[in-house]
Amino acid sequence: MIQPGASFKDNLAQLPSIEGVARIDLIDASGAVVARIPNEAGKQGSLSVYQYLGQHFGALTPEAAEHGLAIFGEHTADAKARPGAHPNIDRLLDVIARGVPLNIEVALVGSD
Repeated sequence: MIQPGASFKDNLAQLPSIEGVARIDLIDASGAVVARIPNEAGKQGSLSVYQYLGQHFGALTPEAAEHGLAIFGEHTADAKARPGAHPNIDRLLDVIARGVPLNIEVALVGSD
């Protein structure tokens, strides 16, 4: 596991490649997809973080979400100050607040 610093850019450089990943689906206890993070410009940082959290924690648990907030570095404070501006960070905050984990499913390119 990485030891996140204050810079999201520096933390991101330590995460595994997302090459070959089409998207990540976040799934609740009933099996419903509650969120989808596609592999596209503007979402790839979040995709990297969520893929990494899934690899190391197995699911988006409150503990995983806390670690994710540390990885997002300076963006976490901005998300707390401006709810809705960073939906993928807001989701981590929600998992912590509610204590309800989500499953993380990685869809690879060509798997659909």
